[in-house]
Amino acid sequence: MRLNYPVIFPLNQLTYVGEDDSEFFCQIHGRRFNTLSSRYMLPADEEEVRRSELQHKTIQFLFNGKNYVGPIADVLKPKEGQERCRVLDLGTGGGFWAIDLADEFPSAEVIGVDLAPIQPREVPANCTFELCDLDQFYLPYPSEHFDVIHARFMHTGIENYPRFLHEIARMLRPGGLVILIEPDTEPIADEKSASHFTRSGQPSGMRGWFTLWENYRRCLRNKGIDVNIPPELSNLVASTGAFDRIVSQEGNIPIGFWPKDPVALSIGQLAWMNYDIMLPAMKPLFLSAGMRDWEARKLIEEAHQDLYYPLVRASSRLHIVHAIKKAKHP
Repeated sequence: MRLNYPVIFPLNQLTYVGEDDSEFFCQIHGRRFNTLSSRYMLPADEEEVRRSELQHKTIQFLFNGKNYVGPIADVLKPKEGQERCRVLDLGTGGGFWAIDLADEFPSAEVIGVDLAPIQPREVPANCTFELCDLDQFYLPYPSEHFDVIHARFMHTGIENYPRFLHEIARMLRPGGLVILIEPDTEPIADEKSASHFTRSGQPSGMRGWFTLWENYRRCLRNKGIDVNIPPELSNLVASTGAFDRIVSQEGNIPIGFWPKDPVALSIGQLAWMNYDIMLPAMKPLFLSAGMRDWEARKLIEEAHQDLYYPLVRASSRLHIVHAIKKAKHP
């Protein structure tokens, strides 16, 4: 049972989280948040851990029971004469992906990094968790140190995402694998995006839902976040010049109970539960942006109405990229 794990601060100071982790949390508008970053404005409490688990299960269904895409098994295969393989999970959240990877690849060392100590304390012996604000110019990890770097659902906490990708490239060894998964923040109804409805002037059938996401995107922009990062992932990876064998995929995620296919229905149910938890979790962000309490409550209630009683088929889109870091040329 591990009761301590390291915390990495911007100045590369190292301390440890013990049984009392209260210094790493604060209260904002009635919800518990991390204290390392004011840019990432979703809570760090039990409800958010539950949401992290729902996201993890959604991805597993999308990946046909697997936790990843790409040649991760080949990259992490133990090789005679080489040191232990290392995996870095950036934005680990509840730690579910890191723990599953540590179980599946017991010979690899897996490190999960997040803003708050919300991960389990009892973990596989080859899995550890660290705290670090990843929204900084230099990340405090050695160059060419990791064989696999995984980052998902975290672009909303990174101001300079292209720089973040350069840091990933620096930390990966040649031949190492990067896996990136980011959700689009633009809502979709009946397979048509918010941009389509804006251009056409047609009603979306989910006015409350679309209005909430429009406000969410505006709040992210005000915090310096580029909301157009997800659909540009593959281009951004290519622009680093550090990767080849870049594979880009899109995952269409139904929201709710309308799919007929059993797997799609399971994904839709998980996505529905995820958003059911996420909507009230947005309230502190709206209030911090200057919205009045009654306005935030009305915004969330109307979006919840569309989630509970949909008139159209809601969905979202995941952007998934994996790539191999180029080998060094002599």
